[in-house]
Formats: sequence, C-alpha cells, structure tokens
Amino acid sequence: MSAWSLRLQGVGNAFATELGSAMATIERDGAPWLTIDCGSDGLTHYLTHYGAPPRAVFLTHAHLDHIGGFERLFGAVYWSDALRGRTPLYIPAPLVPLLQQRVASYPNVIAEGGANFWDAFHLVPVGDHFWHDNVRLEVFATRHHWPDTSFGLRLHGSMAWTGDTRPIPEQLAKAADAGELVFHDCALHGNPSHSGIDDLERDYPAALLSRCRLYHYASAADGVALEARGHRIVRAGEVVPLADSTAQTAPMR
Repeated sequence: MSAWSLRLQGVGNAFATELGSAMATIERDGAPWLTIDCGSDGLTHYLTHYGAPPRAVFLTHAHLDHIGGFERLFGAVYWSDALRGRTPLYIPAPLVPLLQQRVASYPNVIAEGGANFWDAFHLVPVGDHFWHDNVRLEVFATRHHWPDTSFGLRLHGSMAWTGDTRPIPEQLAKAADAGELVFHDCALHGNPSHSGIDDLERDYPAALLSRCRLYHYASAADGVALEARGHRIVRAGEVVPLADSTAQTAPMR
C-alpha cells in the first residue's frame, strides 16, 4: 500500500508572486510522482526541493503562470541523456495546439538548431483519463475563460485538483464522489474566470466545502480572510497527506 501526499510548490494567482504560481506535485511514498502544471517560479521551488526536474507533468491549461517554466524544463531535460525523450507530458488534447503556439513553436529552440521542443519529452495527449505508472487518473473539464481550454485532474479516492475555474458543482459531483480532498481555485472575490468564496458558498453543499482546500488566492491576507470564514487553505511548501488511492491499477509489465 502506497502513502500518497500532495506538495504545493505555489498557491497564488498570476499576480501574487510572493505566494508562487499555482503548482503541485503528487508524491508517492515521499517521492515525486506526477506534477501539476509548470509555472516559472513553481519550477524553481520544485528544483530547490527535489534537486531534479519533474518526472512527469500534467497540464491544466495554457496560461503563462502555469506554463512559464516549460522552456526552462526543456533545457533541463534535453541536455540530459538519461531524461531526454523520457519525461511524460500528459496534455489534454485540446491544449496541445495552444502549448505549441505559446511555447513550442519558437524557431530554433536551441541556438545550434537541430532540435524540436517536443524532442525533450514524451508527449501524451489525453482525453477523459490516462495511465501513469500503471495508475488510472481521470481528467475533467473546468470553467475558465473559454470551453475546452481548462481541465482538472482526479486521483480516485485521494484528491481532485480543479485548476483555474469558476464553480463546477456538476463536474465535482462526478469527479469527487469518493471522498477526495478537492484542491480548488478560490479567491476572496471572484471574477468571470475564477471562483470567489461567495460563489463556492452559494453553489457547493457544506459537505463538499468541508473537503475543499483553497488555493489561487491573491495575497497572504486574503488567505487569512478565507480561513476566518471557516475554510481551509493551502500554503506554498505545505505537504497535505492524502487518503489511499482507490484508482484502477494495471499489472506491472
């Protein structure tokens, strides 16, 4: 039986640089297992703690505070004979062209030429689920700016990560129906692309709110204000223990 946890590299919104851009790593038996997003400062925190690049990455969406570290990750992986072409990037299929446009299409990814951005990685476009390390993870759509541009991740029985989103009660009724902790985008005040605490208190039942751990807030003071309203937040550097995963597994090959 594995011990699961989630380590937060950053918990802030795009402007709360002192909190780090929202990024987290699922750990298995204390080791990094799957990283969610790759912001620039989040990658710095990751490298400082683990001393090596992420072993595998899932991308929620293609805003720069969530993908700004990919160019640096390319360099860390491409120049390593042990890592080149072996780092899985699990990218929801609709996001592949967006990541290509925003990061990968820059000409001559290395000055000498002869390399493509994707050469560094093992690109795995995904639909509503994917397999990582023989464990099945689920992917669900969220509400952020535009349809089919933002996605959440579920490790059955352990956790659900919403990524940036407005409230999604219908999705979470399905994607967090096994007692998972729900790591949820939430600020003190919402806007057309992000949840505010008033939104969650209006749209989510108390039982679901009690399982929510809030991130993507605008400042440390806003985090304290969310706590004062009786909610749980997470902080950069925090490690949250997770329940044992009940996700489907495949035999080791």
